[in-house]
Amino acid sequence: MDTVIGSIDTCNPATGDICRPPNGTVSTVQTSPPAHSTTISPCDATLGRYLARRLVEIGVTDVFSVPGDFNLTLLDHLIAEPSLKLIGCCNELNAGYAADGYARSRGVGACVVTFTVGGLSVLNAIAGAYSENLPLICIVGGPNSNDYGTSRILHHTIGLPDFTQELRCFQAVTCYQAVINNLEDAHELIDTAISTALKESKPVYISISCNLPAIPMPTFSRHPVPFSLAPKVSNLMGLDAAVEAAAEFLNKAVKPVLVGGPKMRVAKAADAFVELADASGYGVAVMPSAKGQVPEHHKHFIGTYWGAVSTAFCAEIVESADAYLFAGPIFNDYSSVGYSLLLKKEKAIIVQPDRVTIGNGPAFGCVLMKDFLSGLAKRIKHNNTAYENYHRIFVPEGKPLRENPKEPLRVNVLFQHIQNLLSSETAVLAETGDSWFNCQKLKLPEGCGYEFQMQYGSIGWSVGATLGYAQAIPNKRVIACIGDGSFQVTAQDVSTMIRCGQKTIIFLINNGGYTIEVEIHDGPYNVIKNWNYTAFVEAIHNGEGKCWTAKVRCEDELVKAISTATNEEKESFCFIEVIVHKDDTSKELLEWGSRVSAANSRPPNPQ
Repeated sequence: MDTVIGSIDTCNPATGDICRPPNGTVSTVQTSPPAHSTTISPCDATLGRYLARRLVEIGVTDVFSVPGDFNLTLLDHLIAEPSLKLIGCCNELNAGYAADGYARSRGVGACVVTFTVGGLSVLNAIAGAYSENLPLICIVGGPNSNDYGTSRILHHTIGLPDFTQELRCFQAVTCYQAVINNLEDAHELIDTAISTALKESKPVYISISCNLPAIPMPTFSRHPVPFSLAPKVSNLMGLDAAVEAAAEFLNKAVKPVLVGGPKMRVAKAADAFVELADASGYGVAVMPSAKGQVPEHHKHFIGTYWGAVSTAFCAEIVESADAYLFAGPIFNDYSSVGYSLLLKKEKAIIVQPDRVTIGNGPAFGCVLMKDFLSGLAKRIKHNNTAYENYHRIFVPEGKPLRENPKEPLRVNVLFQHIQNLLSSETAVLAETGDSWFNCQKLKLPEGCGYEFQMQYGSIGWSVGATLGYAQAIPNKRVIACIGDGSFQVTAQDVSTMIRCGQKTIIFLINNGGYTIEVEIHDGPYNVIKNWNYTAFVEAIHNGEGKCWTAKVRCEDELVKAISTATNEEKESFCFIEVIVHKDDTSKELLEWGSRVSAANSRPPNPQ
């Protein structure tokens, strides 16, 4: 009987190279001030300006915020930092999602909200960033320092003389919490919080009393010493043993394959994975949440491995292999398609960011993924049997059936045109829903970015994330694919995209409901009130900034809209509402939904 690989881990990756330098080196973030400039003016020697300089130092030049009376003075001091831009968002949830999207591009993001009403509103976005291993600095303007230790009841609380409710909530979704209600240890707490976020690649929480940001303090009068983060290093004996055991395991296999997983990114191991792919000749696949981390133009790339909903011919090659190396996988119920992957544990090498497990054993700890993959590339025998098998059975995907240019537009035709938009100057963000499956089938050109939130799967994530991602990487045009149900959750911050002069293209796929939920379990609750989405965006635009909208119902109208968005309106924010049938879904969603439904509806085990 096969042993199915289950939920081995539940983390997801982050981007950037801030906290993971090459093995054996020290990471210095940004630059130190000139040697002759050791002090700054007293008006700048405040906690607020110190925090601002620290954010700039680690690469944060945009902070997403929502004002509230407890953070207003702090916002004044963040604005005063010349290298820092404050991006006001419509609500705290979107500010958190924007920081999430920003961190995916820059390697770290930051948001600022107010005490409790703001903190608890941003909490869901912070939880999502935690699940995806994103370094995110969540800053909260807290109560006046004189109120701590008293029995006073403050506004923005639940009416109890207890200021710890917000802190207790954040303890579950951040890797470090700092409550700053005096100046003496503020310097140390800020530095510890930020450095911990970078080292752990997780969000942190910083609460700053509202009366402290503007007070000058000698601690803040000097330029901060640059962060110097000690690198993680492999145990060399363990590394050598792991490489030797893995090489022996793989070299005796007949048709081994490589599969990249999402935690390659937090391990900074994508380059090492490609090095191993080049050296081995193996067929190379990615798990769905790792799409974009492995170059799809690689000569041995065979597609996305996602069990029964894999890209064509990929699952057959992976599951029939006699050995497979998974680098940074996450086997949860979604990525395993309701625990239905046809994998055998004894055939698998599982490489996590700092641990390697070979078959049913042995396991090697304190071995960094990038060191292991690079070392293995030097010991592996070239074997392209699996790729040759794939190449032998592969039949190119057919084109969607031609339709009358005036007949209702189909989703598969829409994504054929989106495919033609992609280049090294674009990036794709896919919202939770059928866009997951349709975007998985897009073939990413070299340099084209790709992001989606699979582990947490929060409906509405993409609106804020698109705002943050586009703000972080203005040289790329972001193409966001968003369902109507998801858009209704977080639509307001389209206004912030327009205000920031972003040139994103949003394809709003209007099919009248929560389609992904329909395919898992249908009911009247999955039908939503239809909006005139283009009119909604035009109302938000209100004549200020560059914004262009279109509503399309057939292929002819879609072609014209895309032509306008990429020519006359290429410097504008473009919003294209695509009207499709409510039952028009990808075949992958139909299969995936039925399997996830079956997993969700398993009866209780006998007690």
